[in-house]
Amino acid sequence: MLSFVKYGNGRAIRTGEFSVRKIIQMIRTLVTVALILISIVLTAIVLMQEGKSQGLGAIAGAADTYWGKNKGRSMEGRLVKATTILCVVFFVVCLLLNMQLF
Repeated sequence: MLSFVKYGNGRAIRTGEFSVRKIIQMIRTLVTVALILISIVLTAIVLMQEGKSQGLGAIAGAADTYWGKNKGRSMEGRLVKATTILCVVFFVVCLLLNMQLF
């Protein structure tokens, strides 16, 4: 809440305190900006991943390569993990904004 200080001549000035409504609006704006940034990063990560059709070499027996066995440690594995984590964060932030808690 805004509070006022009264001086001897009858003038009142604001002391500069933020109201709760302004703080809640700032939090909502920050969460909305975070949601936009998360969606941009999520889109970029999904576009960087290889397609599932890249694994068609398994029909010919080429799946037992070094990269096939250690896919979780490769760049592709990290992209899959990052996609999963960002999807969960995106979902939670969307729920928070939709519930209108702030």
